[in-house]
Amino acid sequence: MEPIKVGLLGLGVVGGGTWNVLRRNAEEIGRRAGRQIEIVRVAVRDVAKARAKVGADVQITDDAFEVVRDPQIDIVVELIGGVTLARELLLEAIAHGKHVVTANKALLAMHGTEIFEAASRKGVMITFEAAVAGGIPIIKAIREGLTANRIEWVAGIINGTTNYILSEMRTNKLTFAQALQQAQQLGYAEADPTADIQGIDAAQKLTLLASMAFGIPVQFSKAYIEGITQLSDEDLETAQYLGYRIKLLGITRRRAQGIELRVHPTLVPANSILANVEDAMNAVLVNGDAVGQTLYYGKGAGEEPTASAVVADLIDVTRLHTADPGQRVPHLAFQPDAMADIPILPIDEVVSSYYLRMMVDDVPGVLADIARELSNAGISIGSMIQQPSEQGYARLVFLTHSAQEQAVNRAIASIESMPFMRSQVTRLRVEEF
Repeated sequence: MEPIKVGLLGLGVVGGGTWNVLRRNAEEIGRRAGRQIEIVRVAVRDVAKARAKVGADVQITDDAFEVVRDPQIDIVVELIGGVTLARELLLEAIAHGKHVVTANKALLAMHGTEIFEAASRKGVMITFEAAVAGGIPIIKAIREGLTANRIEWVAGIINGTTNYILSEMRTNKLTFAQALQQAQQLGYAEADPTADIQGIDAAQKLTLLASMAFGIPVQFSKAYIEGITQLSDEDLETAQYLGYRIKLLGITRRRAQGIELRVHPTLVPANSILANVEDAMNAVLVNGDAVGQTLYYGKGAGEEPTASAVVADLIDVTRLHTADPGQRVPHLAFQPDAMADIPILPIDEVVSSYYLRMMVDDVPGVLADIARELSNAGISIGSMIQQPSEQGYARLVFLTHSAQEQAVNRAIASIESMPFMRSQVTRLRVEEF
């Protein structure tokens, strides 16, 4: 059987890893796929540098549109990143009948609905295992392995940069700035780490997981996103004292009223699975009604872990290349005409437990007044600690039972208006899973 022909857009870290894995494991991959998979054209900015890597047998161009329009190409692998040019290239590839493999979570989170609809109309496949959690096969697990289940929730550490930073702050007592600098030196964080530390990267990935878990359109704009830049050493230490650790989690949960879609720092019990995921590792928990909880753990980034996911997608597409489009696995796990119009809940309607920290005057009656305001908002206190401070102040930390976010907001506003307050209230969410 003729080899499947691939056009590769980008030969950077992941593109180079994809080239290496395909070449190194060519025989094994061919045995799995049923035919050989060959990269025959590559689009890059630096043609000379690419030539030194791939040799003389592969056509190299600096015009990516030449590749996506090439009639000999069966599959386009998009690894250039970004949104604007990548979107144009993917839509052009689809228009020319090419299947697409991509690692571009930002593109799919922002334009996924348009891209998936175009692919369905054209009868081509879009696969994106490498877009979420690197080498962990979480997309395949949700899209295929758990299809018998009604998925109730998905929660996980899906950004290795922030997990590394929080691990270093907790275990080695580094400041946020020190931990970030160390992450950059090790290659875990970009020179501009905004997307990671502000939670944007995790929210893009979570949006795709939510779409597959619940059969809803891609709706990144409705995700609640909160990063880790405001976390203090004090919060990490206090959380540990209380028996918790703080992780940046992506959480999507089915509620009667709609779907929760949120990324934020979260207190999780110190003896739980997610609390013990350290360094730059990723982990995702999925809860299904039949199977219960399942865990997916591994490297969420890196040259060959991500390339592993890209090549796995190439093998899947190769196997189904000639199949009738109606018999293929749907892009988002549910048939395109069966996607549900379930609302994404605003953060005010989310239900969680809460960690509330504040500095107050160390005078009689303060605790009673705060407890009364929480009670008036319908919020039950689970536990409280008081830590004496200097200059006649006291640090108070409350852990609440489950409450709706808007009730917590009302209580915080009332508490912050009281005359004994000497700081704003720091609020973090607590999840037990």
